[in-house]
Amino acid sequence: MVSYSVSATVNPLKKGLMNSSFTASIPHLQTERFTLREYRRSDFELFAGHLADAESSAHLGSADRATAWRIFSSHAGLWLLDGAGWWAVEDRQTGQLVGNVGAFFREQSTVMEVGWNTYRAFWGKGIAGEAAAAVLNYAFQVRHEPKVQALITSGNESSRRVAERLGMAYEMETELNGKPVGCYTLERA
Repeated sequence: MVSYSVSATVNPLKKGLMNSSFTASIPHLQTERFTLREYRRSDFELFAGHLADAESSAHLGSADRATAWRIFSSHAGLWLLDGAGWWAVEDRQTGQLVGNVGAFFREQSTVMEVGWNTYRAFWGKGIAGEAAAAVLNYAFQVRHEPKVQALITSGNESSRRVAERLGMAYEMETELNGKPVGCYTLERA
């Protein structure tokens, strides 16, 4: 588990502006091949490249660098809001960043959502399924979430297959950012 403690050098408490310190804990999860860890600034180049690549981001929507930074920062910041968020997926043998995986809450949702992205150079190696299985275990065994969901765009067959291999079942069609998506769910056993 990684914990960050930040203290202000100028005391904003005197002005009533903020708490002088905060802590965010981001657990490190291990799988056979991967470490799921906090985002680091050094991860951004690969993250931005993934979102700029039209083929890699076909089901997410591609993003310019500034938008990628906002998404990257948002992913990291979710840990402060909900104690849940996104992990960078790092190969344990090589230290190479291969994708990201998340367990998080959208603004209006009380159901934890899981999501996964594998960087194109690493497609077809079972990374998303292995990382997402660790995240499901975290959601159910550590956080005791009663149910999780994955929102998958139509046509994203690889993510649909990952969801189904994880035991998730199609529940309904819904909408995300104005686009139809399938909602796949799994309840805690």
